[in-house]
Formats: sequence, structure tokens, C-alpha cells
Amino acid sequence: MTRYREICADLAHRVSAGTLEPGDELPGVRDLAQQWGTTTSTVSRAQRQLADAGVLELADRRRARVAAGAVLAARRFLHGDSVFTLSGSDDPALGLVSGVLDGRLRLLAGEGSVAGLGAVRLGRADGAAIHLLHHTGVYNAPFARGMLRGLDPHLIHLWRREQGLIVRPGDSIGGIGDLVGRRVSVRRPGTGTRLLLDRLLLAGGHDPDGLRGPEAGSHLEVALAVATGTVDVGLGVRSAAADMGLEFVPLAWEEFDIAVAGNALGPAAQLVAALQTASLRDRVSSLGGYDVSRSGEVTALSKGG
Repeated sequence: MTRYREICADLAHRVSAGTLEPGDELPGVRDLAQQWGTTTSTVSRAQRQLADAGVLELADRRRARVAAGAVLAARRFLHGDSVFTLSGSDDPALGLVSGVLDGRLRLLAGEGSVAGLGAVRLGRADGAAIHLLHHTGVYNAPFARGMLRGLDPHLIHLWRREQGLIVRPGDSIGGIGDLVGRRVSVRRPGTGTRLLLDRLLLAGGHDPDGLRGPEAGSHLEVALAVATGTVDVGLGVRSAAADMGLEFVPLAWEEFDIAVAGNALGPAAQLVAALQTASLRDRVSSLGGYDVSRSGEVTALSKGG
């Protein structure tokens, strides 16, 4: 039993590391048995287990081959019981992801994009949900590459989402310039939404420091403040406005990603697999204001991505 598990783990590690690549053919069962000092039945059992997990392909009268999509499958096999700790920005749809993962996703709510990257850098979190627009017009990659330098940074794409002004039905607010003189719910400095709001105000010739209003810890808190009349308006995602029966003035679409160090790709495998399923994508899309066409894509930033 121990040898069988060791063989499974060894092959899965080699696939995860890229030593074995999709399409590669494994040696014959007898050769592998001799290599590992075990029986052919033990090797065959290990190969069947990995085939069931999507790591290998088996066929009659043919040696085992590494399957397409084997890298993610191998990581899921090796880290099936891992809990992925996610810091950074909040999003109403993350609750759906957490529900699907059934205890294998731990959310550290309300830290914000910049603080989330810091948590990954310090080892307090496996990943940071971020939506940071660089002055070059590129989302997230420049910040993750800079703050996770030397840690083999990657981006896991969650979705594109729509940000805009959340207002009460019938309110006359129609654009960023209408925030002047209003009570505005704002997010903490360092959050992606606060940075986006400041950028939009500056682009419209307005001073971000001139806003008055309370800070909110999440998009739903922004919507709640508008719904209760605590504030007149706030910047948030479309789904938060819909949850409270409020109106939404669209302003921007943004990339929402998870930044991880390379050593967290294994624990992230269950999350990546979930993001690629049609059922979860459909549930996120149904909230409104989400584009999930690239959900689950993984980009290696150290390779120029």
C-alpha cells in the first residue's frame, strides 16, 4: 500500500513540475516495476489511480501516456485536501466560489488589493485577489510581478467585472462629476476600488480629497449605505447594486485576478479547476456584471506574461 502511494505521488510530482509533459509516454509496466523495486500489479494499480484522476491516459496494448490537462490534474491529486487562503479585495461572487470548494477556500475579507499582495509576500496568505490598474493601462500583472519578485509570481484569472456608481432609484447622479458635494461611500486607501475612484475623479478634473463620506469595507457595505440613505452614492460592482434593488451607472470593466507565488499553484489547483466548470461560471454570470469567459486561466508572470 505504501509503495503504491509513493508511485502515485512520484509520477504526479513529475507531471506537476513539468518533467513529464502531456503526451509523453511512460516506460512499460515491467520496466517501471523494476525501477521502483515492486510488482507489476502495484504499478498498474498506481497508473489506474492516476488515470481516474485525469493525470494519465490508459489504453489496451499501449503504454500509459500523460493526459492533456495533466498538470492541473496532478496538482489536484497531490493537494486534494489543501485549504487555499485568499486575501486581498472582496467580491460578492467569491462567496459562490467558497461554497463550491466546501471548506477548501479560506477568505480573509476586506484587506484590499495592495495589502493582499503584502500578505502573500509575507506568507500570511496563498493568494491575493486584486484589481489594480497600472499607469500603462495593464491590470494586475505589473503589481504582482513587482511585489512578488523572486517568488515566481502567477496570475489566476477570476473574471472581468463591471464597476460603477451605485445610486438610489430616481436619483439624478449620472456620472463621476455628480459626486461633487454629495455624501459618498468610499473604500480604504490601497483598495483597488478606491484607486479606481481616485483615478476617475482626477481624469474628470476633480480632487479625490474633496469627497466626504464614510469608509466601507466591501461592495455590499457600499450598497447598504446607499440603500439606507447613509450616503448618496458609492462606487461598487453591478451585482452589489442588484442585490439591494438599486440603480447602477456603469463606468469601467476591470480584470479581477488572484496573484500567487509559484509554490501556491498546488494548493490553488482545486480553485482553478472550480473556476473552469460551466456550473460555477453560469452562477457567477447570473449575478450580473461579470465576464467569466477566461475564468481559471493561469499566467506565469516570470515568463513575461
